[in-house]
Amino acid sequence: MQHNDLHVLQIYSKIDNFCKEISFLFVRGKNLSDNKKHRQKPSRLSLSEIMTIMVLFHLSNYRDFKHFYLFQICQVMRPAFPGVVSYNRMVELMRQALIPMVLFLKLECKGKATGISFLDSTHLAVCHNKRIHQNKVFKGLAERGKTTIGWFYGFKLHLIINEKGELLSFGITKGNVDDRNIDLLKDMTKDIFGKIYADKGYISQTLFELLFEDGKELITKLKKNMKGKVMTFVDRLLLRKRAIIESVNDELKNICQIDHTRHRSPVNWLMNLFSGLTAYMFLPKKPSLKIECKFDSNLLLI
Repeated sequence: MQHNDLHVLQIYSKIDNFCKEISFLFVRGKNLSDNKKHRQKPSRLSLSEIMTIMVLFHLSNYRDFKHFYLFQICQVMRPAFPGVVSYNRMVELMRQALIPMVLFLKLECKGKATGISFLDSTHLAVCHNKRIHQNKVFKGLAERGKTTIGWFYGFKLHLIINEKGELLSFGITKGNVDDRNIDLLKDMTKDIFGKIYADKGYISQTLFELLFEDGKELITKLKKNMKGKVMTFVDRLLLRKRAIIESVNDELKNICQIDHTRHRSPVNWLMNLFSGLTAYMFLPKKPSLKIECKFDSNLLLI
């Protein structure tokens, strides 16, 4: 995809304004990651430009960052980034942009809760199952997990979105963590209100009661061996539309490229993940639902 100059300028402008606001957090000679002094050679690329390049990569059709940087940035978009550095130096600078990218995603890119939310998780494999015992990059970090499509080795990305396809909250866990983890969901839903629609994997009386005490209602489909319960017509329709979050997961993996097995370090994996999530929020079109209820909900027994 050829980047539109106006679109690139809009992305850079928003990121640059944010970086100026948090510049006091990054005092010269210190790094938030370890709070120690480091020798920092001035870079020709600013923090805003580094973050913008990462976001642009996840909005492009390139499948690996090296080819994108060497051709698209260093040649095609050279006028927009006159201070480009070597590829090896760029990889080093990306590490410094990790914390600012997380803050930008958390503070500037989240959507607005509307009272209608969808909850789901997706797996992020870090290597093929046949090479699990050979993987050293994520040794002690990743774990084996199982989904409806089989076993994998890696992590899980837990998402909550609204009906507009915007990210409201997200969490990252090891691959063997249950989707119904109380601590995780309590933290993810602290700024959420209204109804949360999820699949059968989130059926839990304890979780339902915990969320209900906080003014939230967890709505899921029923398993075959469960008794029917009273559900409004609107809730039943929205449960059928829960596939919207599956579409979001698909775009995150196949368009924003948050999932691949070529990572050489955990830090680069995190930077790739957060950059992809940030890029998703800049997509001009997202999976969404048009909801207009002009009638009173009727109760149906299902």
